[in-house]
Amino acid sequence: MELQQMRYVVAVAETSNFTRAAERCHVVQSALSHQIKRLEHELGAALFARTSRQVRLTAAGEAFLPAARQALEAAERAAADAAATVGEVRGRLSVGVIPTVAAVDVPAALRDLRRRHPQVRVSLRTGPSELLTADVAAGRLDVAFLGLPSSARPSGVHRHELARDRLVAVLAADHPLAGAEGLALADLAAEPFVDFPYGSAGRAQTDQAFAHAGLGRDVAFEVTDAPLMAQIIRHRLAIGFLPSTYLRRAPELGGLATATVTDAPSRVEYVVWGKPGPTPATRAFLTAIGLPTALVGGR
Repeated sequence: MELQQMRYVVAVAETSNFTRAAERCHVVQSALSHQIKRLEHELGAALFARTSRQVRLTAAGEAFLPAARQALEAAERAAADAAATVGEVRGRLSVGVIPTVAAVDVPAALRDLRRRHPQVRVSLRTGPSELLTADVAAGRLDVAFLGLPSSARPSGVHRHELARDRLVAVLAADHPLAGAEGLALADLAAEPFVDFPYGSAGRAQTDQAFAHAGLGRDVAFEVTDAPLMAQIIRHRLAIGFLPSTYLRRAPELGGLATATVTDAPSRVEYVVWGKPGPTPATRAFLTAIGLPTALVGGR
C-alpha cells in the first residue's frame, strides 16, 4: 500500500468522479484507476461502486477513508517537522475565522507568513466560534479566531486571549436613537432585533446581557454574518449589537449609526490551536500574529 494510492482514493471520494480526481492529482485517469484497482486487489475489497452515472464509496471504502486521511496527514506532518529542523516551514495551514474578528488583521498576518514561508498552503473558513473550536479540537482546523461571552472559555484546545471589547448598538442612520450615549438595555428592549443564530456564541453575548438585566427582547431576524446584519439594519427592519472594534474596521458597515449602552454585552476574542501542539506552519502563523515563541510551542 502506497501513500499515492491513498491520495487517489481520497481524491475520488471527495470529487465522486475519476476524471476530476485525476485532474486534481495531476495524473492521467488510466493511471489513477489502475492504482486504485491495485489497492483494491491488495485489500481484497472494492472501495468504490462504479456506474455509468456515479461513483460512490462502498462499505469498505467508507471504513478505509478516515484512516487513509489520517495516514496522509501524518506523512505530511512528518515531512513538515523534518523540514522545520533545517529552517524550512512548509505544509498546510487551515484557519477558522469568526465573521467579526477584530483583534487581529488576519490577511496582514497571512501576508507576512507568505513572505517568510511561501511553501505554506493556506485554507480559510468562516464560522461560529463553537463550531470552529470543535474543529480545532478534532484536528480539522489548525488554528481559529473566536469571539466568546466574557463568562465562557474555549475548552479542549490551547488558547490565548487577544482582546476584550464592549458591543455597541447599531442602528439605521435616521433612527431616533442614532448617536445617543449612555443608553441602557431597557431603552432598546422594545425594538425588533437582528442577531446571530440562537445557541451560537455570538448570540449568547447579547442574550446573556439582556437576561442579566432581567429583560426580554424580540429577535425578529437571525443572520450568519455581519454584512447581512448591516443590510437588515440599514433598511430599518431591526437594530443589532456588534463589537466596537469590528465596526471601526468594517467598511461594509458604513452609513450606519451607533449608540453606546452602559450595560452593553461584552466579548473576549481568543486565538486557539490544537493539542498536543501546533504544526510548524501553525507555529509560524501564531508567531506572525505576535504570540510569544514560548507560548506557541504548546507541547
